[in-house]
Amino acid sequence: MCNPYVKELEEYKKNLATEYMPAVKAMAARLKERLPESVDFNELVSIGYEELVKLSYRYDPKQNDNFWGYAQKRIYGAMLDFLRKLDTLSRGDRKLVKQIDKIIEDYVCRYNHEPSNEYLSEILNVNVEKIKSARAANEIYSVMPIEDQLNYFEDIEKKVEEEELLESVKKVLKTLPEKEQLVIQLYYFEELSLKEIAEILEVTESRVSQIHKKVIKKIRKELNG
Repeated sequence: MCNPYVKELEEYKKNLATEYMPAVKAMAARLKERLPESVDFNELVSIGYEELVKLSYRYDPKQNDNFWGYAQKRIYGAMLDFLRKLDTLSRGDRKLVKQIDKIIEDYVCRYNHEPSNEYLSEILNVNVEKIKSARAANEIYSVMPIEDQLNYFEDIEKKVEEEELLESVKKVLKTLPEKEQLVIQLYYFEELSLKEIAEILEVTESRVSQIHKKVIKKIRKELNG
């Protein structure tokens, strides 16, 4: 004979997935705001739903009385893992991204907006489609946690645990101008989009992007000693 408690618990777990689907969709939408058009919103939602269902069946209310608190970070992590798999850049392509970043930085300083893909293609003598792919990959990686960012193009020689790394990052940030600190705080810890940060700071999105990249370089240089 089926234990009524077990049956009730199974029903409860099934209902959890249905109940939190809107929250997962909202999470995917929020993340998509920070990603290039090439990333499919529906794929993000699908990855989130799949993880939600798995977690709903693993969940033990005796161990944790807040399902969303238990699941939220894991679902977001599954979406990030999906995005990491989209990063198919070769070593040569990573070099191209760095060249693109340098040209964009100089261009924004001069004209206060980013250059077109056609302009970059002409300057670098690379076809436009390759420029688009490199920029899209760079945009995707920019939403990753800051510890991923610091290891994207160069390895940090000083290997540290994630918690220790974040403490080191905070120490470096305290030495930087207030605006630079704010961009990192809003982007990585408050998870705002570049557009939202630009509105807060009353500057262009290009300027926010430029500050973000500049700070990441500074932090990487400090941590490498």
